[in-house]
Amino acid sequence: MEEQAKALRELMQSEKNGATGGQKTRIIAITSGKGGVGKTNLAVNMAIAYGQMGKKVILIDGDLGMANVNVLLNIVPQYNLMQVVNKQKRMDEIILDTEFGIQFIAGANGFSKIANLSKEDLDHFAKEFASLSNADIIIIDTGAGIANNVLQFVAAADKVIVVTTPEPTAITDAYGIIKIVTTELVDRQIHLNLLVNRVHSADEGKRISERIITIVGQFLNYKVDYIGFVYDDPVVQASVIRQKPFIVVNPTSKPANCVKHIVGRIEKTELSSNSGVSNFLKKFVRGKKNK
Repeated sequence: MEEQAKALRELMQSEKNGATGGQKTRIIAITSGKGGVGKTNLAVNMAIAYGQMGKKVILIDGDLGMANVNVLLNIVPQYNLMQVVNKQKRMDEIILDTEFGIQFIAGANGFSKIANLSKEDLDHFAKEFASLSNADIIIIDTGAGIANNVLQFVAAADKVIVVTTPEPTAITDAYGIIKIVTTELVDRQIHLNLLVNRVHSADEGKRISERIITIVGQFLNYKVDYIGFVYDDPVVQASVIRQKPFIVVNPTSKPANCVKHIVGRIEKTELSSNSGVSNFLKKFVRGKKNK
């Protein structure tokens, strides 16, 4: 792993020297302990909310088993990241423009094998991935649960948003993935944020978040921040059926306003010196479980 990480030094030095125009890319991973909590829908709508702010946004489908971002965007991708890993395509050949003002990259089963590439192959992929450094925001929709590829995305991102709902099973699974992240990953300096989806009131969102945050602090001695909530609303399901994000279908709806508020809160936080595309790759390679 250490030899592979050295392959990224040239790329990292390039970014430090201002190759990205003096502005680093913010990389956000959105994850959950279980499926069905609305994680992918939130990732899509957050990406569009950033785009509406004038940001250059790239949305990556990192759910390697059940990739479905393209369904919500009504896109059929022809290529994905594995073509870049296998040197069949360049990054600029697989990235897709969308009608929603953001760009999209399809993931693929097996992408996690990047951590086991040879030094030469990793260097090749790193240079291709570096072309994404011109983006302001990269949002990665990870898979649900604690698969190794999910944890690698989580370990590498600048900010991690764990999505849950008020359902007891979702709360339990949210705590479960937080426990795995905080006890088994190499890098414990991971900025975890909790988002409660499908609430019926602001008080419900606050109550659920406080319960999880208190338990995490008590039993794991780890601080998790509450990033916000999103209302349960029929407009969300209606937009899924139409294959158009709810922030586009009904931009003044309660869920749309919630997403805009969350994005606004994220933008108020400063990027650390350990952020950016090259550092993401470095952390992705070493971000495996200790066990």
